[in-house]
Parts: sequence; structure tokens; C-alpha cells
Amino acid sequence: MGKDTGFLELDRRERDYLDPKQRLENYREFVVQPSNEVLAAQASRCMDCGIPYCHNGCPVNNMIPDWNHLVYEQDWRNALDVLHSTNNFPEFTGRICPAPCEASCTLNIVDQPVTIKSIECAIVDRGWQEGWITPQVPEKKTGKSVAVVGSGPAGMAAAQQLARAGHSVVLFEKADRVGGLLRYGIPDFKMEKHLINRRCVQMEAEGVEFRTSKEVGVDVSFKSLRENFDAIVLSGGAEDARALSIPGAEMPGVRLAMEFLTQQNKRNAGDDETRAAPRGTLKATGKHVVVIGGGDTGSDCVGTSNRQGAASVTQLEIMPKPPEKEDKALTWPDWPLKLRTSSSHEEGAARDWAVLTKRVIGDGATVTGLECARVEWQDGQMQEIEGSTFTIPADLILLAMGFVGPKKAGLLEQAGVELTDRGNVAADTNNYSTSTENVFACGDMRRGQSLVVWAIREGRQCARAVDEALMGVSELPR
Repeated sequence: MGKDTGFLELDRRERDYLDPKQRLENYREFVVQPSNEVLAAQASRCMDCGIPYCHNGCPVNNMIPDWNHLVYEQDWRNALDVLHSTNNFPEFTGRICPAPCEASCTLNIVDQPVTIKSIECAIVDRGWQEGWITPQVPEKKTGKSVAVVGSGPAGMAAAQQLARAGHSVVLFEKADRVGGLLRYGIPDFKMEKHLINRRCVQMEAEGVEFRTSKEVGVDVSFKSLRENFDAIVLSGGAEDARALSIPGAEMPGVRLAMEFLTQQNKRNAGDDETRAAPRGTLKATGKHVVVIGGGDTGSDCVGTSNRQGAASVTQLEIMPKPPEKEDKALTWPDWPLKLRTSSSHEEGAARDWAVLTKRVIGDGATVTGLECARVEWQDGQMQEIEGSTFTIPADLILLAMGFVGPKKAGLLEQAGVELTDRGNVAADTNNYSTSTENVFACGDMRRGQSLVVWAIREGRQCARAVDEALMGVSELPR
């Protein structure tokens, strides 16, 4: 504990944002990081609790009090080592993780948690700036080979850990670039893609081979992987989007959020987005956009629509509006249900809760509106309120209602692995092995739709399980 009175003397100070008018002009990141001196002062607020609940709140079990103390002491180099000991990609989590660690911080009981996420991001960003982050090339090779299928955060973490253990690792990705939803689901204004690119350079130097535009189950058979690799890791994510089953939902103006977000990220990269647009290109320019789904993906659609120049943006959620503040005595240190307003919401959007969508209005070729109704929830049951029907003008309706699990066609059909009742690949969190010998699963493909930090955790733990299965023992951290 660097300063035993830090939390008494200093209030929480978060990162600043550029003005909305300025940031809406482009797709670049707009977070303004405090100075190193301010960050060190913020780190001094950490109390180094006897029982640090932030450890448990963080899925990768970051040693938060340790690197807070090091930042307070201005020992950024060692802080980076401690941070990397549990997290392969803190520049990802430092930008897009919702920070359950801060919800678990003891100071959050009085609404003043330590700025853990800001400090984490600053540590790794400085590490790159100073040249401290370099490839960790294994001293010797094991002679074993592993295929990792899917290059999202789980696949990237698993591949990097396995390469550092000395295995020959090939990472297969069906898209043209590595990153999964980090690449084509997260808008650039939340996380610029050069952050992924430089990790790929590091991983290649460590021995990972990337094979992009290669979909296992389509371009490459699963049988060929079984024949050519000692182990296979399934980390393909949960991409089967929840559908909207109402009249008119088949019209061209009703589209999946991932179509919309992917196309804009491709434009930003200078690519031809039509290659990822089997139903035609999407733009919100001049349109009345309705986003169905109140989560992070819906928020990303709001921010992207505003940058494209939408005439209006409305976000709908079927659940009731959460409370402004949680009951800390009831929820702490768990992740609370409360109203969350993102930077995209602050840029301009109408939000509505407890809304049921009933019918898409249009002529079959063009969407003109969305018929909705109010609902009330009692004992977990939804009931439509009689006479509450209303209509929202809409030219483009984006579906951001989450995912129901991994896609089954191709890879999983050929792999023949057992699935859970929810349709995910069945594997436990001890050995991550599937019902097929030497085939492992991790990330969203195993646990269902979740957070980037959970994906990194599972990728790391799965890598250790694979290493142990191949070698009998493993020195990889769990």
C-alpha cells in the first residue's frame, strides 16, 4: 500500500473524453488519458485490502493492488510485468472491458472505486511507448503442434500461451484479418485496430502462424486438422445472432448489428465492405435508425449511426429501465444491475425501456416504421399493457439482441463434439476438453456470449490444459 491515506485525501478522477461534436467527425479513439502524475495519485487511493475483492471481480484475477502500488511508486516497468502475468492483452481490456473489478472495489461501497481500468490501460500503453513489450520466444520447441480455430481474444490468448510453451501453433481465422469480434464487432472509436496488429506481430515472432480467410469446416476440413495436429482448440466464438420473429422482419431494412458494425470497420480499414455484405451495404446516413437491444452492441450501433449522420437514433430494450443506483448493501461486490449510459448515448440517442416490438411496417421492399407496445414485468413474467401500442418512424432497424451460441454448420458438425443444452460446446473449466479426444474448447464457443476478459481467461486456462495434456506437466500459469 503506497499511501495509507490516499483514499481519504483524493477523490476519484476518471479519464476525460473529447467533445462529442469533435469525436463524431471521425472513428478514432477519443479518450484523454490523465498524466502519469495524476494516475500515480489515483493509484494511491488503492487500500491494498486484506481481502481484495477486485481480484475476484476480475475474471483474469489481475493483481490489482500490486500494480497500483508500483504505479504510485512510479515503477511502471515492473507494474507492466505484474499486469502481463495474468493478462495477455491489457490494452484490449483497458479499453472495452466494463470493469467488474471496479464494481468489486471496496471503495465502491461509497461510489468512489479506484480507477483500475484507466491505470491498467496506461500501464500497457506506456509499455508499448517505451519499447518494453517484446516477443517472448521459447528457448526450445516441444515438437508438438496445435491448431487454434478462431482468432478472437480467447483464440489469441490460447495461441500466444501455447507458442510460449514451445509448441508449433497455427491460428485459423475465417475472416481476412485476425481479431474476431475485436476486429469486426468493436467500433474503432472504442478500440483502434492497430492495437491488434502489433500483438499479431509479437505473436508471429513468438512462433504463431496465422492463416486468415480459412474457415475450418468450409475451406479446411476438420478431418485434416485431426490428421496434421496433435491438439485442436475450438475458440470460434458465439456468432449465432438472436433473430427477431415478428411480421415484416424479413424486409431488407431489418439487419443484424454485426453486419452494420463489420461493414463500417472494413470501410475504416480501407477495404471493400461489399465482400462482407451478402445482403447489400448498410449506411445510416439520413435515416431514422431504431436499434433493438439495450446492451453494449446496441450502444455501438448508436455511436456508429451518429457518425454516419443518421437523422435520428432510437434504442429499445424489452426489460424495464434499471435503477439509477444499485443497492450497495444488497449487490456489492457483485456486478450490479443499474442504469448505464455509454459515451455513445451521450452523443445523441433516444432510449426507451419495457418496449415490445410487434410488427415492422413497410411495403416489403422498404421499411418505414416499427409498431411497438408497452409491457410490464411482474414476478419475472412479461405482460403487454392493453392499449399501449405506438409506432416509431424507422428506415433502418438494427438487431442487437445478443447471441444464442456458436454456429453449428461446418466446424461443429464436422468436429462431432457434444453440445450443452444451450447449444455451446460441452467442456469444463478444469481441462477444457471436449467429447472428442485432444480437442479442446474455450471462450464464447464454450461458455456462450460473454466479455473479452472472460475470453482471455479461458484462452489462458485452456492453453495450460492443452500443454499439460500434450506434455504431462505444464509451467504455464492458470
